[in-house]
Amino acid sequence: MKEFLTALTRGVSKKDIPREFERTLNDLIKLRAIKSSRDFYEFNQNYKAGKIDISFNGTGFLEIFDNANSKDLLIEPNQLFGASRGDIVIVKRVSSKSRGRAKATVIYIAKRAFSTSIVYTKTQQGRVVGINIKTALSQEIVASQKSLKQLPDRTVLKISNDKGTIDKVLGTLDDPAVDEKISLELFEKKEDFSKDAEDEAKSHGDSVDKGYYPHRVDLTHLPFCTIDPPDAKDFDDAIYFDIQNSILYVAIADVSEYVFHLGPIDKEAKERGFSIYFPHKSIPMLPRSLSENICSLKPNEDRLAFTFKITLDPNTLEPLKEELMQSIIHSCKRYTYDKIDLFLSNDLSSADETDKEVLKFLLPLASLMKKSKEKRLKNAFEFRSSEIRMSVDEHQNLISTKVEVETPSHGLIEDCMLLANKAAAKRIQYGIFRTHESPTNEKLESLLNDLALIGISVKSHPDLPTLIKSIQTKADEANLREEVDKLIIKSQKKAIYEPENKGHFGLGFSTYTHFTSPIRRYSDLTLHRLLKAELRGDAKGFKFLLSNIHALCEEISKLERESDKVAWDYMDRKFARWASLHVGENFKAIVTDVEQNPIAKLEDTIIGARIFLLDSEVSLLERVEVKIVESNIATTRIYGKIVRRSHV
Repeated sequence: MKEFLTALTRGVSKKDIPREFERTLNDLIKLRAIKSSRDFYEFNQNYKAGKIDISFNGTGFLEIFDNANSKDLLIEPNQLFGASRGDIVIVKRVSSKSRGRAKATVIYIAKRAFSTSIVYTKTQQGRVVGINIKTALSQEIVASQKSLKQLPDRTVLKISNDKGTIDKVLGTLDDPAVDEKISLELFEKKEDFSKDAEDEAKSHGDSVDKGYYPHRVDLTHLPFCTIDPPDAKDFDDAIYFDIQNSILYVAIADVSEYVFHLGPIDKEAKERGFSIYFPHKSIPMLPRSLSENICSLKPNEDRLAFTFKITLDPNTLEPLKEELMQSIIHSCKRYTYDKIDLFLSNDLSSADETDKEVLKFLLPLASLMKKSKEKRLKNAFEFRSSEIRMSVDEHQNLISTKVEVETPSHGLIEDCMLLANKAAAKRIQYGIFRTHESPTNEKLESLLNDLALIGISVKSHPDLPTLIKSIQTKADEANLREEVDKLIIKSQKKAIYEPENKGHFGLGFSTYTHFTSPIRRYSDLTLHRLLKAELRGDAKGFKFLLSNIHALCEEISKLERESDKVAWDYMDRKFARWASLHVGENFKAIVTDVEQNPIAKLEDTIIGARIFLLDSEVSLLERVEVKIVESNIATTRIYGKIVRRSHV
């Protein structure tokens, strides 16, 4: 469909119209979106085709086909007319009284990205209709009014976009437990695996017998350990450091040994792409009997691993030798970040004999990785972008939020993983890389303009690292480092997966990939298969794995964005429920967006909730006190009004 509509943008002769698109063409002719001349068809002026994206506030943005130089068209929520995120649509540009981004209205949905919508029931003029969760627009439900009126008020339904029939009843909007179902269904994600996938996963058993793997390198004598968050259940990386020889071992769960290419588990893992993490649970990419059992590098268990043995120069900290091996390890202990932070702060009061054995190599390694990070940051960036961690009770009501702060233990693990990821990237010329391009000149100009508005004036510089570090220095002086770092991140392109190596701008690496999380990322699992083919010299198998790799990288990048959006949507639903109980109350916030609809984020007892401001006169990064005036649990929109301003 995209290729056909792109061709119509340039013009297509009648003889070149594929039969499968004749109906679409006739529909567009009736809508006067297409003009014809001597059996030659093309779009009329002001009509455009493209792919639509929907922001969290319900506004649509159209990425126009075959027009790389044009900005996305903005589509107001009431002009979407049933279009959803990812749909291929035809729009008509409309005149706008206000200056700013060009606007459009949807006139035709050519191809739907999703086959279903999520609605809740509402009675309007004596009839029960569905109100779309995202757009707040009403939709007819194909069911008898008698049966619909028997449903509880505000029942949440999954309905077919084509037929309007009910596919599934999810619960009621008043039940906090329905939020998880809504967030998953909005992006067509599922928790349960097929019976075939579950059976395949369970067939691998619970334990590893070394006798079955004589070809693997036996590393079970080394005291590997894992370091993860306290609620982690899937341990996919373990480390050990040979101080005497300055050798770092990074052992990664050998998932590809259990997930057969094109098998039942692989098929579902490829569809999911990533694990999804909610505050109260995870939705794994792999069946739990793999992700939390035989694949997981659990303590005091033999486990199969794909291990990098990296010999470091103790002076330059550069890798002298990088060996990749299929191994067997035996993690001696599972640690949390908090526990390791205690040890790194020289609090050894709780250390047992195993801890003391581990600390013999862990403390020197931490010191080495700290120096490695300092060296790395000379060519890379450190952004103080805090992550919000949310806690919910047993009923899924919001209890609290806190800022996840990076600690020395996080830094230790991160730099060990970076070394392994870089080592993996060096082994392939073409396959799957994690790439991050530098920001465009247009984005940089916009960033500098935004910074000028908050009193941070920085002259443009041709060397981007120098420019960004200059911005960060000024932000430190203004005590706005974290806020400014978020603006810098916003100005950059997103990191994606690509088959060609293009380097990683943010990390300052010339080559980079993802190797260290195959339990929760399909990208890493794909890379493991490529590396194994490379290790055994299987050129034919390597080539087969690369078939359609462009499309796979594109799909994985899309699935990554979706998995993030599912988690964010769930948090927004919790924020909206919390805000509905605090209407009329005042909270401290900071203005984070002044385009279109001004937005502030709470910085109070609850952190991170987005408040759509009803005020028009606001300044970027202005600290304010807002009164919550309304909270829509369905659309997750919280509205507030500034009651006090505090100029810093």
